[in-house]
Amino acid sequence: MRQFLKYTLASLTGSILFCLLLGFLLTLGAVGLVGVIVAGLGKEGDAPTVEKDTVLVYDLSTVIPDSPEAIDPSALVFGTQVPSELTLRQAVLALEEAATDDRITALYLKGSTALGAGLASQTEMQPAIEAFQAAGKPVLAYDISWSEREYAVAALADTIYLNPFGEIEMNGLYAETMYQADALEKLGVGVQVTRVGRYKSAVEPLIRDTMSPEEREQTQRLLGDVWQNLLTTAAAPRDLTAQQLQNIANTKGFLFGAEAETQQLADAIAYEDEVITALRELTGEKDEEVEDSDLDFRQISLAGYAATVDDPLTSRRSDNQVALVYAEGPIIDGGDGDFSQTGIIEGNTLARQLRQLRQDDEVKAVVLRVNSPGGSATASEVILREVQLLREAGKPVVVSMGNVAASGGYWIASQADAILAQPTTITGSIGVYGIFLNLEELGTKVGVNWDGVKTSELADIFSSTRPKTAAELAILQRSVDAIYDSFLDRVAEGRDLTRPAVAELAQGQVWSGQAALDLGLVDELGGVNAAIATAVELAELGDDWRLQEYPEPSELQQFLRGFFSTEVAQAQTHDPLTAQVLQFVDDAQILRALNDPRGVYMLMPYQFVVK
Repeated sequence: MRQFLKYTLASLTGSILFCLLLGFLLTLGAVGLVGVIVAGLGKEGDAPTVEKDTVLVYDLSTVIPDSPEAIDPSALVFGTQVPSELTLRQAVLALEEAATDDRITALYLKGSTALGAGLASQTEMQPAIEAFQAAGKPVLAYDISWSEREYAVAALADTIYLNPFGEIEMNGLYAETMYQADALEKLGVGVQVTRVGRYKSAVEPLIRDTMSPEEREQTQRLLGDVWQNLLTTAAAPRDLTAQQLQNIANTKGFLFGAEAETQQLADAIAYEDEVITALRELTGEKDEEVEDSDLDFRQISLAGYAATVDDPLTSRRSDNQVALVYAEGPIIDGGDGDFSQTGIIEGNTLARQLRQLRQDDEVKAVVLRVNSPGGSATASEVILREVQLLREAGKPVVVSMGNVAASGGYWIASQADAILAQPTTITGSIGVYGIFLNLEELGTKVGVNWDGVKTSELADIFSSTRPKTAAELAILQRSVDAIYDSFLDRVAEGRDLTRPAVAELAQGQVWSGQAALDLGLVDELGGVNAAIATAVELAELGDDWRLQEYPEPSELQQFLRGFFSTEVAQAQTHDPLTAQVLQFVDDAQILRALNDPRGVYMLMPYQFVVK
């Protein structure tokens, strides 16, 4: 009886504590909900005001994704601040509009410690900045120190300012990968792989401690292509040659103060307050008229200005629709629910979207914007099937590649009517692998064991509690081989190449967009707008069409977006140790997201960091 009372009392106490905790959380959530709604209502109707003689400010740390991030509804309950995001099309449209807007007097490229746009996105924004300059409006750029990637953007400016205490970094690019095989062995985590492609190195960080010769070769080649593009981009506006910048990289690496000015990489050495004074001269402000801050001037951020700009393509009136579909992030299996994960391509979700567009009579063509390193082989095939069906239905499909469209990302693009990429797009990686972890040794170390029964010899082939036998690995290798053969067939058919030619450039090799064009993996260099124009031409629509972006935000998402801060996300630079830890976490999250039912993946080589 005493035991009964003891457990009953313990259970009752636990229930009471749970109810109290639940009540506290609900109260906290209610307060957060009310606070957010009140704040949102307070913001309702507010819109950025653009005054005459305003400077448009592009903070280079502004995160610029292809598509806006979905808001988790739980953020509303707990009052989490979710920053809005300036998308690539919005950024380009804003820069183009500002060029002809009489209220905008100049463009200020504000340097930072990190860039928020990828290399391909930078390339896409460049013509819009050049158009602003061609309109006779000054472009100014300032930072304490400029990195190579930052400088490639700043080089477009009429005047580049460098802080007297800063430098211009021009020492080349460096790529590194974190290898974890030794750590996994010490932990007792076993790793077995199956793969096809000598260059398919995505598994190497888990099974090696150093780069393989093949990985070193392809990374060096890719890095060289990116570096040459950066040199050309940075040199041309400054009336320099790429070789001159290469000489600086080889002999100096960093240019400080007056030396940067002498070498024509900077136009003036100045402190930020002196740059602000120059900006005030453009706005016509006098120092005594500025009350808020010594560093203040009449300005509007790129994100703020974008909110005032109407999209001329989506606001058209026409029954003919060109659909722009965003596919951004790793490709995973599944996606049958009502809510999609942000930054993840769910195979079933994207396939369903493409199916709906195929069945919509108003949709005449589809532009598929792919920004993905790949992922699940099964999910990639599910998506590709819908691309094929769209074409069979007489609706052209044009792929626009973003910063990366490799492996599974290339699989879903391979049979489009046309593929466009930027010179620095990372693509290719035509290869397949399977990865199988087991915890047997780890369990032994901590005193955990597993045992079970089965009805046939291969019933537990996917068990993670023991290593695979040689016979099991042979079976799994056959599966990988079959998918690789299918990959080659799809690329050969879609790209109108012979199978031997595809086999030669495959093997898991990663290519830049420029190299992919030369190899026939890409049809044309260009961005989203060029892809849209190609789709319109293939569908023979003339001027009678309008653009619609997908996935469309739900009513809930539109409601939530209206209640959160309009601050844009900013890219951050971390100290070397923190950066290594965060990279390890990112790698682990990618592994965790992989869920192919056959354990077979088409993913580009593990994340390597370019510095």
